[in-house]
Amino acid sequence: MTLSMPKQAATVDRRQPSPFPGPLMERALATAARGAEVAEQQRQLGADTVEALTVAGFPAHFVPRRWGGAEGGFAPLLRAVAEVGEACASAAWCAGLWAAHGRFGAYLPPEGQRELWADTPQVRIAAALAPHGAQGVRTGRGDWTVSGTWDLVSGIDHAQWVLLAAAVPEAPQERGGVRVFAVPYEDVQVVDTWHSTGLCGTGSNSVVLKPTSVPHHRTFLLADLLAGRAGEGAARCHAAPAQLAGGLIFGAPAVGAARAALRAWTAWAAPRAAAGAAASRGPLHRGLARSSAEVDAAGLMLAEAARRADEDPVTRLGVARNHRDAAVLVDLVVTAVERLFRTGGLHARDGAGTVQRCWRDVHSVAAHAVLQFEEAATHYGTEALAR
Repeated sequence: MTLSMPKQAATVDRRQPSPFPGPLMERALATAARGAEVAEQQRQLGADTVEALTVAGFPAHFVPRRWGGAEGGFAPLLRAVAEVGEACASAAWCAGLWAAHGRFGAYLPPEGQRELWADTPQVRIAAALAPHGAQGVRTGRGDWTVSGTWDLVSGIDHAQWVLLAAAVPEAPQERGGVRVFAVPYEDVQVVDTWHSTGLCGTGSNSVVLKPTSVPHHRTFLLADLLAGRAGEGAARCHAAPAQLAGGLIFGAPAVGAARAALRAWTAWAAPRAAAGAAASRGPLHRGLARSSAEVDAAGLMLAEAARRADEDPVTRLGVARNHRDAAVLVDLVVTAVERLFRTGGLHARDGAGTVQRCWRDVHSVAAHAVLQFEEAATHYGTEALAR
């Protein structure tokens, strides 16, 4: 069954940048690579990396054109995120999410969008879409009082706005009973809770919001975002259901990290293969062949799923297929990097080694709930067998 799709918005050229201009992207890659180890130690990205990713265009990628954003596609974003992932998986994770959250912000009413982007589309937005006891209560003035605690808010220390989901028990007639509220960064308290084994530099700390007034023009229904109900005239990228590309945005940093691990492992293995006997070269050849094929396959799956998200008719089966492929491609890179780690000798186990950092990063990506194969398989099987 084909899901209803809003009409495409008219093309607007005002301040329209090319997605990820070459020199700015090169600067972002070099800056992220230089700062990767420090970001891991400090558990957040360095200011220079944040600035380089911002200027390169990640936060503005999905921002509507009427605010100067790129209103871009999923394929160029995912290619760029995977490239950043080769330099630093934590930087790629934040870059992808800052882009995705700009897409979420497009669900706000026009006045709310104006508050976010009137001055510039390059606004970094953090988000937490799991309510976990947070509540929003409608007041007599028509606005909302919102409060709660949210965990795992990636990139929060460098955000300018935060999107927070909260239950609205006084309005059960609203689809799903959960709304998303946009609040300035200054309104929240950040709690240092991020002590992960991987993706250390994402700074995915918790936030606390004490009872705070939020105007109605800075809120929208979570159910609309999940279903891709962006309204009449919305661009394709804004009308995408959440699972059409959500898992892919999480998977792209893992693909980049796996490529980095493969490159570092190959540099370590090449002189050993050249100097060793045929018997010792065999395991290196087999490990390289298998892991490189798995990493290549994951990259191809990522690219094809991104193309479908941009170009194919949006159907329930298509959404389930992309959900499935996101989970499978991450499984592939975890298997590939695990093999490299196990065959890489002490080099891979050096605390400052690239292979070790990438090994921890891809395992941390794979732990995300959206990428669990069991749920993805159920989603896909339900749609595929209902034909």
